[in-house]
Amino acid sequence: MVSPNRGNRAQLILATGALATCFAVFGSASAMMPILKRVMDLDFMRVSVALAVPVLFGSMARLPIGMLADRFGPRRILALVLATSAVAMLAMGSVSSYAQLLVFGFLISIALASFPVGAALVSQWYPPERQGTALGVYGIGNAGQSLAAFAAPLIAAAWGLRWAFWSFGVLSLAWLLIFLGSGTEAPAAPRPKSFAEALAPVMTAKAGILSLYYFLTFGGFIAMSVCLPTLLTDTFKLSPLDAGLRTAGFVLLATVMRPIGGMLADRIGGEKVLMFVFPFTALMALMLAGPVLMATFSIGALGIGLVIGLGNGAVFQLVPQAFPRSVGSASGLVGAAGGFGAFFPPLLLGVIRGRTGSFSLGFVMLAVFAVVCLAVLLWSRAHLLEPARRIAPA
Repeated sequence: MVSPNRGNRAQLILATGALATCFAVFGSASAMMPILKRVMDLDFMRVSVALAVPVLFGSMARLPIGMLADRFGPRRILALVLATSAVAMLAMGSVSSYAQLLVFGFLISIALASFPVGAALVSQWYPPERQGTALGVYGIGNAGQSLAAFAAPLIAAAWGLRWAFWSFGVLSLAWLLIFLGSGTEAPAAPRPKSFAEALAPVMTAKAGILSLYYFLTFGGFIAMSVCLPTLLTDTFKLSPLDAGLRTAGFVLLATVMRPIGGMLADRIGGEKVLMFVFPFTALMALMLAGPVLMATFSIGALGIGLVIGLGNGAVFQLVPQAFPRSVGSASGLVGAAGGFGAFFPPLLLGVIRGRTGSFSLGFVMLAVFAVVCLAVLLWSRAHLLEPARRIAPA
């Protein structure tokens, strides 16, 4: 039997594939939104709401789903999430009204909530000194969204709108069967906790600060990847396929940088990585807020993708160190904050675009928030985060 002190590549691959599948399900909705916008004759505000619904409910679901993973074991809960994702895709293939689009978006939100479940499974199999790297590799599953951004418009062009969703439903069912056949809990997995036991350790200032950071890094990642197809088609008049390819590049870059961020955090500390992430994010956001030029927009978007990918890996190197006995719940709380960080920008950009005719103010606000995170990091390093390595486990 593979020891948790050495890790388990098979379980890491299974969890990463499950996350990639769930993110492909989630990403298919935003990838297809320019086409749905045209077919259903939706204005930008209604599109923003439709994009925000799965993000909102997916964010809200992350904490209770993480707690369920701590209570019943991540293998069972991750299998349930994959099954729900398959149902969501089968439903989206027959969407015919705006009301259905919102209801099916709620089902898709369960896919977005998958992250803390797989994180709990992976962290059980790896020792603390390797968790940053392992969870960074697990985070590569975010590339599923890149797969959807690239593949969904192609499938729609070849086989129609329905199969753009149904294909990912088939993928979900296939990975569910693989996972049920090979996925296992770690032999040294923590005993099941009551919901009160799972929730109490994470209601701390440490968890709040890490949630703030993930609000920016993961929230920025999801918000950009969700909004880019519509931003590019609306601002630069690109085709849905071209916008999807560019969005796929952004998602892929951010995803590749996540394990690098985790490895750097294992080596030099997550806080030091974040010291670079926050100011660079502010700089790139200001580039996006500048004149509407494809060159500067591309540099700003790719720069943000690079740096927030590093930040995502760094934050989740800190989570299991701070909460080694409640990884599912802590990951759920921090992950929920990241999800909420992705919920507000699409709505905010819709309002700003309607009032000003431009998205620039939204990117200025992103820059300001990155500076706020930097200020909190400078204050908290000596008081909360670095001492977490010496504090008894929560």
